[in-house]
Amino acid sequence: MPQQYRMLSKNTILFIGSLVFYGYGEGWLTLLLLFSIFFNWLIGLAIHRYHNNQNLKKLFLTLCVLVNIGVFFVFKYFDFTAGIINSVLKTNIPFLHLALPIGISFFTFQALSYVIDVYRGKAEVQKNPFYVGLYIALFPQLIAGPIVRYETIEKQIKYRTETKAGFSQGIARFITGLGKKVLIADTMAIFVDRIAYRIDMNQPVSVLMGWVAAFSYLFQIFFDFSSYSDMAIGLGKMFGFEFLENFNYPLTAVSVTDFWRRWHISLTSWFRDYIYIPLGGNRKGKPRMLLNMFIVWLLTGLWHGAAWTFIFWGMFNFGLQLIERIIGLGKKWQLPVLLAHIYAVLAGTLGFGVLFRASCMSSAIRHFKILIGIGSAGLVDSVSAFYIKNNWMFFVAAIIFSTAIGKKLAKNAVIYQILLGALFLMSIIYILKQVYSPFIYFNF
Repeated sequence: MPQQYRMLSKNTILFIGSLVFYGYGEGWLTLLLLFSIFFNWLIGLAIHRYHNNQNLKKLFLTLCVLVNIGVFFVFKYFDFTAGIINSVLKTNIPFLHLALPIGISFFTFQALSYVIDVYRGKAEVQKNPFYVGLYIALFPQLIAGPIVRYETIEKQIKYRTETKAGFSQGIARFITGLGKKVLIADTMAIFVDRIAYRIDMNQPVSVLMGWVAAFSYLFQIFFDFSSYSDMAIGLGKMFGFEFLENFNYPLTAVSVTDFWRRWHISLTSWFRDYIYIPLGGNRKGKPRMLLNMFIVWLLTGLWHGAAWTFIFWGMFNFGLQLIERIIGLGKKWQLPVLLAHIYAVLAGTLGFGVLFRASCMSSAIRHFKILIGIGSAGLVDSVSAFYIKNNWMFFVAAIIFSTAIGKKLAKNAVIYQILLGALFLMSIIYILKQVYSPFIYFNF
């Protein structure tokens, strides 16, 4: 069989398998994914056909953005927006109460990436709808990212090859992600959810309990999401794909700006290249740059969820980055390295561990107060002390594997193979005995 037909059959099978994978959990909402695939495929063809007509190209691109964001808005933000309008204008817009399709934030951004890259001439139009479908629906990263740019895997779709070395590396990366998820993220989740309930229900919470919960959630969300990125990258390698890295040890950052260069890289780079730079970036003076930053962080907060907590979380990050730019942190002057790490981790803890996690703003405010002793049930409590005593090894593991220490251990082949085997065995044991395994990014 000629190479091109062999690749076509492989891609078609992988595409159909991805649809079956998505349909198993989402049922009829798979039709929404199919609509996204074929609509954006057609728009890409239209832009390519009329590439010499700038007005028509812009018209098709505008239609693409309006339809994609419109569908995204209806499923994710309609009820939130209707609630605000009803509250302010005393109207009675009925809520839709639509279930949020899993992965809609990811596959919508990928679909837009494809069309925009074709519009900009950075990628060739794909005339085969199954190849566009494979790019948008590829199951390893369909429901939890990372957000893959079409230009980065355009040639891989057509010409990739599977190798024994790549498959072996993929298995190792998948096991690493699996271990991070079930051993660290899920362990942190048990304590975080218990304390979150106490905070939401206005029950007694000590200062120590509040801080442990905040730090635990930072570890939970980091290991939860980075683990799925690891597993997606690993699965991709097994099929011959090379996805870009999505995390670069963000908990070792020395500023909030540095943190966001390392955290969820595919999302921050997407907003930079498709929102911030087209708005003018930093090319049109400081006032415009600050407005562009504000817009990007507002949209970043909203991308994560239709709630005021996410909006304030976005503004929290915007405010800190604004201060860093004004004072020239990292350029005009530097904090001592240890203080810089403490500042960056503390900012991440307050942002993710309080604002991002909170069920509502009143819960977030109460948590903030508890951290400084206002309304708390004392400084220390037996519950937090018991939790730390019985789970200290997981905290140690979280600290170690949020740095490059684990990567250095992997350089010794024998030690790496032993650790990988032990990690896989422990993960399976925990999966078999564990009934609680939340996945934060299903909400996005």
